[in-house]
Order: sequence, then structure tokens, then C-alpha cells
Amino acid sequence: MSSKEKILTAAIILFAQKGYSGLSMRQLALAVDLSVAAIYHHFPDKNALYLETVRYAFADKEQVFDQVWQSKGSAEEKLSRFIHSLLDVMINDPNFHRLMQREMLEANPERMQLLGQGVFNTQFCLLMELVKELAPDQDAHLLASSVLGLSKYFIEYQPLLKNFPGWKPEHEMPAFIATHITTLLLNSFKAKTA
Repeated sequence: MSSKEKILTAAIILFAQKGYSGLSMRQLALAVDLSVAAIYHHFPDKNALYLETVRYAFADKEQVFDQVWQSKGSAEEKLSRFIHSLLDVMINDPNFHRLMQREMLEANPERMQLLGQGVFNTQFCLLMELVKELAPDQDAHLLASSVLGLSKYFIEYQPLLKNFPGWKPEHEMPAFIATHITTLLLNSFKAKTA
């Protein structure tokens, strides 16, 4: 592993734990046993480090989503696969999920713009194209946002939802949740056009 990869790997965990504002370059340097100057050799500033960290954390996940977009099948099947993949990413990579949670809580406008336009734009645009195909008369941005929001809700609220009446173990299974969200959305699309 190169020193740059070592820095990025540690930065994912530390940004997830401490948030952007809570992590200093000195703390990161100590964690990777390098000097602060060595970190600045690879990254001109903290913003560049942060953005590259998120890109690095998302790179393997993007491949998962690309498989969804390139797969054969109906738009409904692709929507279900996308939601399932999104749920899997959030469940199986808690550092990435926590990193995104922290970023949403801080909601720094500059970093939100960098993430929206520089990291997640392609996937969001592909999701918008898919929901346009499923519901051409509806607002594609809101529908794509709803897919993300519903998926995120089921993962983030699972510890609480387990304590409500009617909860079943399958309610925390990605395939079950993906089917539920897909069915919910498809029924809503049909109701709107009827």
C-alpha cells in the first residue's frame, strides 16, 4: 500500500469518527506515522484530502452501482437492484456510512457542492434517468431523492424500528427492504398516472 493509500484509508475512519471539523492534519499524521508535511505532499489542503478520501471510499461502491446500470432487465428490476446495492453499501461499510452521516449533519455548503457535483453526480443522474423511465410525468429529482431517502431511513432507524410493534427480523434484510421500497415507489408511480 502506497503512503497515499495509507493516508486515505486512515482518513476514511478518522473523518467518520471525528467529522471534517474534528480531524486535524496533525491527528491524521500521527495515525499514519507520517509527518504533516508528508500529508501535504500528497494533498494541498484539507478540502482536497477530504474530497479525495470520499472519492476513494466510494470508488469500489461505484463499481457495484455500475453493474446495476449495465445489467439487463426491466427498469423495475434495475430500481430494485439499485436499492438493494445501496442498502448493502450502507450496511457493509459502516465507516463510509458514518462518514456520509457526519457530512450531512455538518452540511457545509462548499463540501456539499463538491460531493454533489464531484463524487455522487453520475450515480444520481443515472438514478434520475431510471425514475424518468418509470414515471415520466413526475419530478425525477424528487423521485431519485425519495429512493435515496427511503433507503437511508431504513438503515439509520433500524435500531429504533426494532423496538416498535410489528417488527420482524426480515425488516433488516436488504433484499426484503429493497423489495418493499421498490413496490412502494412503483405503486405510487401507478397511482399518480391513474
